[in-house]
Amino acid sequence: MLTNREIVELGIVDSFIDLKKQLQPAGFDITLKEVYVFKSPGRIDFTNEERKISDVEPLKFDERGYVFLKRGAYKVIFNEYVRIPENIAGICLPRSSLLRSGVTLETALWDPGYEGRSEALLIVENEHGVYLKRNARIGQMIFFKLSNEVKGYEGIYKGENK
Repeated sequence: MLTNREIVELGIVDSFIDLKKQLQPAGFDITLKEVYVFKSPGRIDFTNEERKISDVEPLKFDERGYVFLKRGAYKVIFNEYVRIPENIAGICLPRSSLLRSGVTLETALWDPGYEGRSEALLIVENEHGVYLKRNARIGQMIFFKLSNEVKGYEGIYKGENK
């Protein structure tokens, strides 16, 4: 696993808010940029020929910068832009304060070679909901060195949400 020094030296994370607050001993805190509610079903197949990603609608932050989320699933977009080298992969875990509030964060693996402003699934299990403030630190990305360099990610989401 990469240390905080290696994360900075490799320039993996960009467009962050406050390096001193977000850089952790073995990871990088990622922050909330946007929240969306799902408006349609998705369609997932093996070849992606019939793939249809669910439609979403943005939720607005109030005058104090908060959004209230009732129990359910939401799409979130992070402020941070990542550039994953071809010998590294990344994953993201929810911050413990999120979990202690009855909320979790689900992410996919960040493949070697991926570049972009990522998104995740935020699941509110707390029956009372949660208030999240714009730019709240909601997850911690961690990065792992691969045993060998590989041909990196070249999918349709590379460079998305610049």
